[in-house]
Amino acid sequence: MALPEIALPAGYRWRTLTPDDQRLVTELDTWAFPTGLAHDDIDATPSPLTWERAIAIEAEGSDGLVALHASYPFGHFPVPGAELPTAGLTWVGVHPQHRRRGLLTAMINLHLARSAERGEALSALFAAEAPIYGRFGYGHAADDLRLKIPRGAALRDVPGAERHTVRVEVATREKHGELEDRLHRAAGAAPTGVPGINRPGWVTRETEELQAYWWADAPIYRDGRESRRIMIVELDGEPRGYVTFRRTLNWEAAGPRGRVHAGEVVALDAAAARALWGALLDLDLTNEVAPFVLPVDDVITHLLVNLRAAEPRTPDNVWVRLVDVAAALAGRQYAADVDVTLAVTDTRLPANAGVYRLQAEAFGPASVERVDPEFDSPELSLDVRELGAAYLGGKSLAALAAAGLVTEHPRPGQREGVLARASTAFGWPVAPASSWVF
Repeated sequence: MALPEIALPAGYRWRTLTPDDQRLVTELDTWAFPTGLAHDDIDATPSPLTWERAIAIEAEGSDGLVALHASYPFGHFPVPGAELPTAGLTWVGVHPQHRRRGLLTAMINLHLARSAERGEALSALFAAEAPIYGRFGYGHAADDLRLKIPRGAALRDVPGAERHTVRVEVATREKHGELEDRLHRAAGAAPTGVPGINRPGWVTRETEELQAYWWADAPIYRDGRESRRIMIVELDGEPRGYVTFRRTLNWEAAGPRGRVHAGEVVALDAAAARALWGALLDLDLTNEVAPFVLPVDDVITHLLVNLRAAEPRTPDNVWVRLVDVAAALAGRQYAADVDVTLAVTDTRLPANAGVYRLQAEAFGPASVERVDPEFDSPELSLDVRELGAAYLGGKSLAALAAAGLVTEHPRPGQREGVLARASTAFGWPVAPASSWVF
């Protein structure tokens, strides 16, 4: 497929990539993201890239690549009550010598144009630096939870947890790939056990390249930790949850000081979660369990008797950009009945700018149509960035309005509260989050 006609500064040109360009990609990536790892070691591990979605920039008179971006094809990206095709923007980097020349802007413009051509209503990403992507219309849509839980931390009891058994093994794709994928998808589809109440943002590793990269467990990326382990909790022989983890151990005068670096923590119900966390917090020669990425409403926040002792932090998780406003608004469900007219601004994708009437019944289908503001005046106005922030249900329209980022326009004779009603509808019973960084 030919690339959309997105202009570059003079002296630069686009370059499509293939697996044969792996070394060039590694060289540029280590300029953009410094590392002490050897290029040969990096190239010996599987690449997660979908190569036809990876586009670089070359400069006249320069060897190698000077900029790069790629995307993952998430055909089943979870949004409130549904799934939508989404472009997972990733591997965005510019060589230090070529910064501040408009290359990043050109790459984002190309990415959004290609996403629109493919019919992807959304783009999502993890931001290496938080200030970058807002100016391109991405909204901070989700947070995650980072903890440092003391070993043996007291947990509240959950009936039925004691019926579960736990097995601990070296994690391999051959033995655990299907199990992990199945449980991960099930946990995202109904994290509270209520059908239809999914976890927005709970993206799965849909491509073979992502799966191969995930399971490679290359020693160069272990940072001195052991190979990946997996703890599986079962009820009557049926897997009900898992956690991937690695341990480190230091011997000090006071005794062993070990840390459990937990990866994904997945459980299908409260009893399985209680059994899993109880076993994880009781590993020998350790003094701390540090989960990497958890949803902010993960059950551990309620099971811990003393959450404060775990020093919770909530950094940003997924950022979302609406590529097609109408398709995105119509493609999710809403937590309450809603009938609201939204004026949306979008300077980067002008076709999105306009006034939309959104109508939906609680947890039912939604309809969206463009309307003429002269005959159907907007009740709320906001930029596409704020719409992206609220889209997964984790950020409140009312809170954004309190910050001056959403404006309510009461109509003459209309009952008050349109902002509150819309904010309730855009919310979702389960906090959005991705369990892995893409």
